[in-house]
Amino acid sequence: MIFGRTPVLPTPEEALKGRETPEFEVPSRHTVLGNALLGPYPEGLEVADFGLGCFWGAERKFWQTDGVWTTLVGYQGGFTQNPSYEEVCSGLTGHTEAVRVVFDPSKVTYAELLKLFWESHNPTQGFRQGNDVGTQYRSAIYTHNPTQEAAATASRDAYQQVLTHAGHGTITTTVLPADTRTFWPAEPYHQQYLDKNPDGYCGIGGTGVELSHPSETNWGRACPTGIAPAPETTN
Repeated sequence: MIFGRTPVLPTPEEALKGRETPEFEVPSRHTVLGNALLGPYPEGLEVADFGLGCFWGAERKFWQTDGVWTTLVGYQGGFTQNPSYEEVCSGLTGHTEAVRVVFDPSKVTYAELLKLFWESHNPTQGFRQGNDVGTQYRSAIYTHNPTQEAAATASRDAYQQVLTHAGHGTITTTVLPADTRTFWPAEPYHQQYLDKNPDGYCGIGGTGVELSHPSETNWGRACPTGIAPAPETTN
C-alpha cells in the first residue's frame, strides 16, 4: 500500500497482533475545552464515534461545535490491540482514524453531529479522502445504541439521494456498532493536534452538498452548493 498498491483491509489473521498495554499515556485534559479526555464522563452526556479522513482536522470540526464536551482521536474498526500510528498507517491493523465526540444532547443532537460529519468529508471515496490514500482514511460511523444506528442509517440514505442528484457516486461509509470495535486512543501528539499546531495540515474537505435539516426521523431535503477541492497534501 505504501508503494502504490491498492489499499486492502487485512483479515484478522493477517493483521498485526499489537500489544496488551499501550506504549504511552493519554493526556488528562483537552487543550481547548479543558475537560477530561477519557471517561467516565458526567451523567447525561453521550458518546459518538466518527471516521472521516485525517483525524487532525476532523477533531477540530467537532471541538468547535457548541454542546461538545470533549473530543479525542484514536483508531477504531480494526483488529490490532493498542496500535501505534505507524502500524495503522501501514494498513496492517484494519483501523480507521476516528474521532470520539462526547456531547451534551440537550445542547447539540446526534443528528446535528451527523450533519456535520456528512458535510465535512466526501463519503464516496472508499479507502481515501482526497489525496490521503489508505484504509485508515475510510469513512465510518460507529454507533453506541440502536437510536444512533437508526439515525446514522437514515442520514446516510437521505444524503445518498442528494449526492446522487448532485452527480456524486455511492456512499461507502460503514455504519457499525462500537461495542465490538474498540476505540484505541492515539498518541498524545495527535490529541488536539491543530490546537498545538495551528498551521498544521488539515485534510478535511466536503463535497459542498448540504443536508439541510438534521432530524433522526425526517432529514428534509438537501441542496448542492458546489464541490470542495481535494486537499493537496497528506499526513
